[in-house]
Amino acid sequence: MVDILVAIAIVAFIGLLCAIMLVVASKVFHVAINPKTEQIRSCLPGANCGACGYAGCDGYAVALAEGAEANTGLCTPGAAKVAADVADILGVTAADVTKKVALVHCNGTCENTDVRAEYLGSKSCSAAKLVYGGGGKCVYGCLGLGDCASVCEYDAIHVVDGVARVDINSCTACGRCVKKCPNALIEIIPADKPVAVKCSNTDKGAIARKNCTAACIGCMKCEKVCPSDAVKVENNLARIDYSKCTACGACAEACPTNAIKFKK
Repeated sequence: MVDILVAIAIVAFIGLLCAIMLVVASKVFHVAINPKTEQIRSCLPGANCGACGYAGCDGYAVALAEGAEANTGLCTPGAAKVAADVADILGVTAADVTKKVALVHCNGTCENTDVRAEYLGSKSCSAAKLVYGGGGKCVYGCLGLGDCASVCEYDAIHVVDGVARVDINSCTACGRCVKKCPNALIEIIPADKPVAVKCSNTDKGAIARKNCTAACIGCMKCEKVCPSDAVKVENNLARIDYSKCTACGACAEACPTNAIKFKK
C-alpha cells in the first residue's frame, strides 16, 4: 500500500513540476500579438491559398499589421470587400484588386487527341501520372481525372470532354488547383486578358501535332504578329507575357492549330 502511495506522490510531483515549467515558459517566451493582426485576420476568407504571396492568411495578416510593403489588394478570393475592410483597419486607401482566374494550358479534348493505353488504376491524376504519364497520347496534357476539381472550394473547375475547364465567373484564383495538377498545366493569369496558350507540349511540331491536333507546333507566327513583343516561342512552345500583352488577339488569329485561343 505504501509503495502505491509513493508512486502516486511521485507522479503528482512530476505533473506539478511540469505545470510550473510550462507556466514559466509561457511567460518567458510570450510574444505579444499586434491587435491589428487579429482584426485583419478576421477579415480574410481563411482559404490559406497563398495567392497573396504569403504563407497563408496568417502570414498576410502579420505582414499587413507590421507595416510591410504588402498592399491591401493581394487577396484575390476576398476581392474588393477584403481590400476595403483591411484598408479601414489600417487607415489607408484600399488598393485595387486585379481580378485573376485560373487557366488550364491544354485543349486536348476527345476530338483533338486520343488515348494510347487504357488506364484502369485509381481515378486520380497523380496516380495516373505515375503509370507512364497516364493513358493519353500527349503526356503533357490534362489527365482528365479531376484532381484540380476535387480541391476547388468554389466549384469553378469541371472536367468536360476529357479536359479540365475553368468557370471564370466562379474562379477566385485561390491557386489550389495550380498546386494539385501533376502536369503543372494550370496558371493564374489576369482575367482581363482574352487570349491564352491552350497547350503545354514542348515536343517538336510534327510530334506534337501527331499526338494532338490542337498542339502548339512552334511555328512562331504568333511571335511575329504580336505588336507588343508579348509572345515568345521557347522550347517549341508559345508563351505569353501578360505584363506586355495588350489583349489585341493577333496571336490567336494567326495560330494555325488554334493552340492560342480566346478565353470563354
